[in-house]
Amino acid sequence: MKLKRLMTALTFLAAGVATAHSFAAVDPAIKPYVKTSGVSGNLSSVGSDTLANLMTLWAEAYKKEYPSVNIQIQAAGSSTAPPALTEGTANLGPMSRKMKDGELSAFEQRHGYKPTAIPVAVDALAVFVHKDNPIKGLTMAQVDAIFSVTRLCGAKADAKTWADVGVTGDLAGKPIQLFGRNSVSGTYGYFKEEALCKGDFKANVNEQPGSASVVSSISSSLNGIGYSGIGYKTSSVRTVPLAKKEGAEFVEDNEANALNGSYPLARFLYVYVNKAPNKPLAPLEAEFIKLVLSRQGQEVVMKDGYIPLPSKVVTKALTDLGLQEGAVAAK
Repeated sequence: MKLKRLMTALTFLAAGVATAHSFAAVDPAIKPYVKTSGVSGNLSSVGSDTLANLMTLWAEAYKKEYPSVNIQIQAAGSSTAPPALTEGTANLGPMSRKMKDGELSAFEQRHGYKPTAIPVAVDALAVFVHKDNPIKGLTMAQVDAIFSVTRLCGAKADAKTWADVGVTGDLAGKPIQLFGRNSVSGTYGYFKEEALCKGDFKANVNEQPGSASVVSSISSSLNGIGYSGIGYKTSSVRTVPLAKKEGAEFVEDNEANALNGSYPLARFLYVYVNKAPNKPLAPLEAEFIKLVLSRQGQEVVMKDGYIPLPSKVVTKALTDLGLQEGAVAAK
């Protein structure tokens, strides 16, 4: 099931949540983490750059609970997670997208079963411009016309200058300077699928090594535009409200809109693990996941600028893993 449909299915969970980048408090139904005994060893995480800061913050919280645990984090991009999990060089595979069929097949051929995807946060992938850019909003077709050569989302004409997307004044005649991620990134893949309708990026997109680099580049380019997770927003840039189609209302990238499916670029962020059917996760991985899905772990999500999970998503994830009290892991 595509994330867009998953998010739409969560519409009822959006009632009462905040409408700003300083998101609402963590769902009070999410339980606090309770420390256990006998947890030690080496934990390795390989994967998403988008999740790099979150994984680091979670690792710091985990080490406070279990000082004898050693944690290493590599964050070169989501595409590095599947081979690391498949080859056993990582315990945790953070990804800003779902694994592709080929990645799942490679893992299954090696282990005889599929890896387990655990939702750990909700992200609103934002389109950023310089803070002084006056643009009021963009349709998804306009976003596609700006970034792609194929325009599969329906735009009739290319968008090369800011006037092409309705900007007036001094900026109107200036060329649009494009910033984005490289193909290793899950953010690149997600944006290509959802914002470009699986089309092809223009050759003049300035590919950056990480999300922070995208935002930093835009902050120093008045005519720049790029995409990144909302957690990387700074005071030097602003996010552009998006509309699914021409004539539709521009939608802000806030928590309510991400959860109710009205914001076009909302997605779950995941951590993948190697969990054999009918066998529990090893304590080292299990306790890390329990912390991530605890009240403390979701407070980290909120403080880092992302959207904490609804309690029902947390409960289902823990139950499927056999980590919810009284639960039996899904086969």
